[in-house]
Amino acid sequence: MQLLKRHFIGATLLSMLSVGAFAQDKAAKQAEIKTKTNQALQDFYKADPKLKGEVAKAPGYAVFTTYGLSFGFGGAGGKGVAHDSKANKDVYMSIAQASAGFQIGASDTLYLFVFNDTKALNQFIEKGWDASAGAAAGAGAAGSGATAGAGAGAFTGGRQYALTKKGLQAGAAVAGTKAWKDDDLN
Repeated sequence: MQLLKRHFIGATLLSMLSVGAFAQDKAAKQAEIKTKTNQALQDFYKADPKLKGEVAKAPGYAVFTTYGLSFGFGGAGGKGVAHDSKANKDVYMSIAQASAGFQIGASDTLYLFVFNDTKALNQFIEKGWDASAGAAAGAGAAGSGATAGAGAGAFTGGRQYALTKKGLQAGAAVAGTKAWKDDDLN
């Protein structure tokens, strides 16, 4: 009986330590993503100062940092935060992109989505976001306004901006992008 009791207590303590370590790891990942997305916002504002006012007036926005490689086929992925300005609430999200075509390169790209209304923001958070079919060429360094402008576009419910921080990505490709809520970090 004593041996069984010791094993139960040991298993309970191990379980509690595991949960505690997971919570610390989750908090550390959230803090890292928050730091990177805050820096990304500053990079967008530096590239195009008008974006600061646009983001401030919007009911919400999402910021992502990604890294990708391509050689014929390409892929990129990253993490970010969707921010509900009214509720002052952050939702941690993931983003991925796949492409195929005549392309070669590596890039560190930032994405900013600015929403026109709360409905579009909530749909983005709850249902994710899909976009496909595009051709792109870009080269840039941090703070390159030309790259930020070249990466601007509209979607139903808002505007999207892209800023290539480092690297070179050239060619023509058909691409698909998907964003979704990160269940592990929320």
